[in-house]
Parts: sequence; structure tokens; C-alpha cells
Amino acid sequence: MDIITICRDKLPNFKEKIQIFYTEHLHLDEEIRYILDGSGYFDIRDKDDRWIRISMEKGDMITLPAGIYHRFTLDEKNYVKAMRLFVGEPVWTAYNRPAEHFSARKQYVKFLEQTV
Repeated sequence: MDIITICRDKLPNFKEKIQIFYTEHLHLDEEIRYILDGSGYFDIRDKDDRWIRISMEKGDMITLPAGIYHRFTLDEKNYVKAMRLFVGEPVWTAYNRPAEHFSARKQYVKFLEQTV
């Protein structure tokens, strides 16, 4: 685990990082976040490819499966402190959409097809 603080004073290259976080992407590993302080939004796609906005605040935790398209943004407070949980060495590589060729994406789409 590690802790990330996302705000102008704490995150180097704040504007660029916020743009990267907000660009729709996926990861090849699960993404687990526990909000320690502040707030923000995770946007994910439903199985009909529509956006769902998830409001996150102190005490909330989210697990995004490998292969799910998502993005993150701050709310009007422009501050969040989050614990990032992972197994083994963290891999922060984000693959911007489209990224359909990855096996993690194919497995996630197959999972969606099985749900009714």
C-alpha cells in the first residue's frame, strides 16, 4: 500500500496528473482505493457503455476490476487523500481507451456478458 494526496500543494505536476487521471483508461490489475480524507469521483462505464459517477468521500473504499474503463476527478474541494492497495509491486500503467486487445479487458467484457 501507499498513500497519495491529490491537491495543488502536494502533488507534483498537479494539472497534468489530474488530466491523466480524468482520461478514460483501464489497468491490467485491480485498482483498490480507500479514501482517508477529502472527496472525489470515480466514473465507470456500465454494460451499455454509459457513464456512472460514484461519489467517494472519507471512509469509502472502491475496487475496480482489471479491464474496466474508468476515470477519476476531484470535486469542488480539489483535495483527496487515498490509500492505494495492491498485491505485490504496484503497476500504475494506464492504457487509454481504446484498449480492447488486452486480455484483462477481454475477461472483463466476458464477465459483463454473463451478467443479466
